[in-house]
Amino acid sequence: MTAPTDSILLILDLDETLVHASEKPLAREADFQALGYFVYVRPHLEPFLRECAAHFRLAIWSAGADKYVAELVKRIVPPELELDFVWGRSRCTYGLDRAGVQRDGFLDPDVHYGWVKKLRKVKRRGYRLERVLIVDDTPAKCIHNHGNAIYVREYEGEEHDTELLDLGRYLKTLADVDNVRCIEKRSWRKQLCQDGGSAASLLHAKGV
Repeated sequence: MTAPTDSILLILDLDETLVHASEKPLAREADFQALGYFVYVRPHLEPFLRECAAHFRLAIWSAGADKYVAELVKRIVPPELELDFVWGRSRCTYGLDRAGVQRDGFLDPDVHYGWVKKLRKVKRRGYRLERVLIVDDTPAKCIHNHGNAIYVREYEGEEHDTELLDLGRYLKTLADVDNVRCIEKRSWRKQLCQDGGSAASLLHAKGV
């Protein structure tokens, strides 16, 4: 089942969101190896992707090297699922995390500079940002577009992780929202438990 062409665009991060990749193996066997990395797929990934594809247009955007991203996407995304685009580091912007500097009270180039995903690059391709969601484990990557972001727990290869089950349930409540930026998403797990995940209750929580 494929989502209608006017569906919300759901952009998924790769490392520590959908997979964990390490140069050294963990205590358990890796799901596969690619480009010198032991790769551990986040539990429930394939059904999560299939369910999302039924409600959203899908894309992958990672700060990893382009070749690495392309190889992993080829291994983890079912071939029949259509992606609007697959972007790697070349589409990111290297810059300063000003909020991090302000929070910490000092500037450390190794800590406060990094790759950022600016959704204006997506907008230039004709997408309306009111209809774009981006899922990432690192808030600093989405510093310019917090209103579009859903933050997930970092995945480090845990065998019994259930984050994608919860995320899938939550995303379905947003599939028919006209403007995703009007939804308060920072406490999405708590809202999912308290309100049953209805988009109407989330809008009410933000006073829209």
